Amino acid sequence: MDYLVIGAGPAGLQLGYFLHQAGHTYRILEAGPAPSQFFLTFPRHRTLISINKKHTGWDDPELNLRMDWNSLLSDDPELLFTRYSDRYFPHADDMVRYLADFAERTGLRIVYDARVVRVERPDDQRGPFVVTDEQGRRHQAQRVIVATGVTHPNIPPIPGVETADLYGTASTDPADYVNQRVLIIGKGNSAFETADNLVETAAVIHVAGPHSVRMAWRTHYVGHLRAINNNLLDSYQLKSQNALLDGDVRNIERKPDGTYLVTVAFARVNEVTKDIPYDRVILCTGFRFDDSIFADGCRPELVINDRFPALTPAYESVNVPGLYFAGTITQSRDFKRGTSGFIHGFRYGTRALHRILESRYHGVPWPARTIAAEPGPLAAAVIDRVNRASALWQQFGLLADVIVVDGARGDGTARYMEELPYDLEGPPIGDRGHFAITLEYGPDHDKVDPFDIEVARISQSDAARAHEGHYLHPVVRHHRPGQPPVTHHITENLENEWTSEEVHVEPLRAFFARQTASVPVRS
Repeated sequence: MDYLVIGAGPAGLQLGYFLHQAGHTYRILEAGPAPSQFFLTFPRHRTLISINKKHTGWDDPELNLRMDWNSLLSDDPELLFTRYSDRYFPHADDMVRYLADFAERTGLRIVYDARVVRVERPDDQRGPFVVTDEQGRRHQAQRVIVATGVTHPNIPPIPGVETADLYGTASTDPADYVNQRVLIIGKGNSAFETADNLVETAAVIHVAGPHSVRMAWRTHYVGHLRAINNNLLDSYQLKSQNALLDGDVRNIERKPDGTYLVTVAFARVNEVTKDIPYDRVILCTGFRFDDSIFADGCRPELVINDRFPALTPAYESVNVPGLYFAGTITQSRDFKRGTSGFIHGFRYGTRALHRILESRYHGVPWPARTIAAEPGPLAAAVIDRVNRASALWQQFGLLADVIVVDGARGDGTARYMEELPYDLEGPPIGDRGHFAITLEYGPDHDKVDPFDIEVARISQSDAARAHEGHYLHPVVRHHRPGQPPVTHHITENLENEWTSEEVHVEPLRAFFARQTASVPVRS
């Protein structure tokens, strides 16, 4: 068998779709009786924070995917999540229904009730993998792609933490918290989602963590606190008994009567500590990748406090050849900066992974089109893509279109390839130099209050200052062997329409004219 995919969540289904379309031998092993068991439980309060914007004013399906954060990629227009819900923030049950339909309609080869208990490589580092499920069945394949998501709670090392409730199992019935003092540990969306659910019934809600709350509208990282979950901030600042505790929880003591005494070291006052009583303590501190299924000979290295597998730009384990990853467990590639932890990001990362597999193992070149290696056609190709592409939009700064012009002075053509990992080296890019096209925010965008009218703005007609922009905009870099890249920024635009001949197109055309003149003739 060519491939084993572990997990039939959205990433496993997405990769399975591409493998199925390509005609490879594969199997998806799913622990549960149906796809997407994660969304049966999470988010606990059943409202997704991934937007479902049905009405965009556009007829272009590619553009619409910029505003559709839940659909998987396919050629079937019926398999769009926008057909499953009208809500901007949909109910999680709609996602369960959608993914089940996706698996059935695409005919994916899924083995259910096949929880994987061991992944090993009995022969050597280059031999086939053997994957054993809980039924004792052994599955063998040349390559394994893990798409299990992050399935274990991330438990901080706090004395007494084992006595607290977990986000995944704590009651979601507000009536269970009537007139209680509640401490929620964590400052992400799960913490504030939990707090918002208890505002009407709890006497006091404290949300604690050592770092400042980071708002998604400022950082542009959708995993930071979203407006839909931030009601507690309003009640805190308007003195409604709720509060944020900026500091470390040092100890959790559960008393014989079931209440708690929690020691908090406050960051704002030089770590002065205070013992605070609570009726309930809930951990909302995220999740981590479970590597317990791997035998020692093929256990992947982990990063970010051992929460995620360490990956190459090809989504491959850095220490286990042939072991690949898809989905939210690839977020070490852009941790707390990009979208690899979310469907609207990793659906494109998964497509890039499939193209890498096709190129490496099946002799299928990366899809490319030939264009004239002249400033006008090069600029036109880039302008067309940055105004339409959803992958560059969603995986900003991580996926790039690439133009290889090493033959520009020879045969007068260039290859235009779409949606490669930006830092991918070797085939299909080569080592003679290339242009990389991305969409990116400015380098200090998260330090700027986007609603502060006193913050200096870059005029949308000032092409000379485009590099100072904070908002999302196209960036074109010319990478040359042994030299730092030469960079061109296209001025940001309120409606993300980079079509002005004077402001957007002509400066880009001039950049290509300068840079292609320096490309050596291919021998």
